[in-house]
Amino acid sequence: MEVKIKHLDQVKFSIHSRSHSILCDQPAENGGTDEGMTPPEFLLASLGSCAAFYAVQYLRTRNLDDREVEVSVTAEKLKHPARLGDFRIHVSCPGPLTEEQTEGVMRSVHHCLIHNTFLNPPEIKIDLIVKEAALHQ
Repeated sequence: MEVKIKHLDQVKFSIHSRSHSILCDQPAENGGTDEGMTPPEFLLASLGSCAAFYAVQYLRTRNLDDREVEVSVTAEKLKHPARLGDFRIHVSCPGPLTEEQTEGVMRSVHHCLIHNTFLNPPEIKIDLIVKEAALHQ
């Protein structure tokens, strides 16, 4: 998997993956024009959409109503170091579920790739490439 990010203006970036593009920006109070979600909001969106995918897959494979599944994700800003924490995923399913089905949806959501990534922090390496300025004569 790969995404590419390009600086556009001020604090606005374009993000590209496969044939898709989205904008990342900051609200006006942070120097942006609020034309896209912030990086932390994208993180919450990634976790929530992954949870929703797994919930819908569970319901669909059991021929249960999967329409209108809704997920919301909240997190708190923490300090020392600055980060997000205290994540909470709220999953709302459309129809009545038995206790067994409810447990099954919960198990499925716990298998979400993003959720598991948070539970097993990956190693992150950062490479810095500095382009040499062209010589003007």
